[in-house]
Amino acid sequence: MKPLSLRFMIISAALAALILLGGSLWLLSGHSPAARPAAVPKEAKSPAAVSQAKAVEPVLPESKPLPVSEALSQRVTEYHIDVRLNADAGTLEAAETVTWTHPGQKPVQELYFHLYPNAFASEKTTFMKESGGEMRGDTMPEGGFGSMAITDLRTTEGVSLMQRMQYVQPDDGNIHDRTLVKVHLPQPVNGGESVTLKIQFEVKLPKIFARMGTAGNFVMAGQWFPKLSVYEPKGTRGVKEEGWNLHQYHGTSEFYSDFGIYNVTISVPSDYIVGATGFPVKNAQMKQDRKIYQFYADDVHDFAWAASPDFVVAEEAFSAPNVPGVRIKLYLDPLHKDLQERYFQAAKAALTAFSKWYGSYPYSTLSIVVPPQEGNGAGGMEYPTLITAFGAAESSPGMSLERTVIHEIGHQYFYGMVANNEFEEAWLDESFTSYAEDRLMEQEYGVSSSAALQASLVTAPQPLNMETWKYAAAEGYTRNVYIRGKLVLKDIEQQVGTKTMDAIMLSYARKYRFKHPATADFQKVVEKVTKQSWQDYFDEYVYSGGAPDFSVDRITNGAAKAGIDGGEPRYEATVEVSNKGSSYANVPVKFTFSDGYTVQQFWNGEQKSTAFQLSYKAPLASVDIDPGHSILLEAKHLNNFMLAELAPKTLSRWTLSVTKLLETLLGTLVW
Repeated sequence: MKPLSLRFMIISAALAALILLGGSLWLLSGHSPAARPAAVPKEAKSPAAVSQAKAVEPVLPESKPLPVSEALSQRVTEYHIDVRLNADAGTLEAAETVTWTHPGQKPVQELYFHLYPNAFASEKTTFMKESGGEMRGDTMPEGGFGSMAITDLRTTEGVSLMQRMQYVQPDDGNIHDRTLVKVHLPQPVNGGESVTLKIQFEVKLPKIFARMGTAGNFVMAGQWFPKLSVYEPKGTRGVKEEGWNLHQYHGTSEFYSDFGIYNVTISVPSDYIVGATGFPVKNAQMKQDRKIYQFYADDVHDFAWAASPDFVVAEEAFSAPNVPGVRIKLYLDPLHKDLQERYFQAAKAALTAFSKWYGSYPYSTLSIVVPPQEGNGAGGMEYPTLITAFGAAESSPGMSLERTVIHEIGHQYFYGMVANNEFEEAWLDESFTSYAEDRLMEQEYGVSSSAALQASLVTAPQPLNMETWKYAAAEGYTRNVYIRGKLVLKDIEQQVGTKTMDAIMLSYARKYRFKHPATADFQKVVEKVTKQSWQDYFDEYVYSGGAPDFSVDRITNGAAKAGIDGGEPRYEATVEVSNKGSSYANVPVKFTFSDGYTVQQFWNGEQKSTAFQLSYKAPLASVDIDPGHSILLEAKHLNNFMLAELAPKTLSRWTLSVTKLLETLLGTLVW
């Protein structure tokens, strides 16, 4: 549901009311301009004329009356799913009706679906080979494989498409990978037309180690249904030719989907509690020994849910400037039942700040799921209007609780609404969210991160706009996409000032809200707000793995010379410095003399090297480039500092100053 001014309608069961509302129900099922883009799509040509034997058509979910809401996105997709959890077997049985509206112009003969659970089908899948069955320290339990099988696929007229499916592996040609399937349609779909397919599928849930699956009686259903790939019209993310954006599920990649509507009915054992994307259309209903939930969400690009009989549920209503009205829902592991206030406080702080900085939170719910310790692999993950905290490993966790909640709520903005392609440009969500997380943690809790220490971890910088699986292992992905990208944003902020950076981030978030931006789109916003070109900077630090590497190469101290007219003697010194890495301007250089006097100058950085000439009444003792570690993109600091060769007496006086310098440096390395 949108902000509280948007209300959904409850349809009367009386026959007379149904007759009176018949026309309205047709509109509310997705044909109304209020529920779809202004240009009403045409229906694709019926494939019923294709000569093909028809099996008995299974019962599949039909489009149901949906809440009236203003369309915030293009709503390319519409999903109606009925799913049943067989808890004892760890399986899902489901039926899906999906409608796709062609957003481009060229006729399309194939649809592509992501079958993400097949990433866990064997050790030979692309995901398992790349991850080694491990993610963020969690490893796949023995025998923990899972999979997805499409058991029926047909058109609305009942024409079976089961023989028209083909698994494809566009990234690596791995024939054992079945995470992407092509469906050849009987008739092409023209631009603006819609096509509807009906699918029955089964999922064997894996044992949790990476995002989805089961851990005891806890279930995390993320990326659990056949989900359409994104068809990109010309100009989207700068593509020159329209077409499908197709990738398998990789060990480091996340996801990319179109915005749409989700109407999902979930059947679970009677003692289970379900939290899900969107809001419940009605209270859970009991049918025999089953509990039936129905959730609805629009203007989202994914749908996830979690279930457990052990959840401790808490709920609070919250509103703030730019947050018209949200129900924050907690689904806690019992170990964290007494930590409700910490979760609520972190969520409220995140919603308040991020809605001010990046635009209003447009949804009526936000659910936070806390998995059990053994389900930690599902923790620390984002889905539209639903996030997961890390597993409840201790009853009194440190600030990682707040940091994780704040980070994942940040993803409601960068990934959730500003929906970049996480396969190809993951930094646009992870770096941006990490940047926002750091700022809020310092503002709300006084916890600041050491940029100098974090920069030192990025020993092998790589381009930020790279496909995730092309980074040098998971470590390379993490250090570039989470750390280096965040430091690039902080570096831009240092150059333009906080006020201008706020304007950049807000302009970007507003312009690409409910769209699919690329790195080049962000660059254009930076240039528009600052009114100057940033091409050289982006070429150096974003589109390539640039990093400066400043070095004090040589200090030459001259002998004392008599002062003018018998004054104090003067010591001449020459200091040679260089940048062995990427170009960088306005580099601070600090000179310290043996009597403790210091002076700071700035190197314009235009040349790869330069020399400073100094004259003072005491010998030069040391040189330190960027002493405050203000240049966040340099990883190698050991060659930034050099002691001059001094006489023994002078050197002993200098020892105390060096000790203080080292203490100061180490003090900056605390996270």
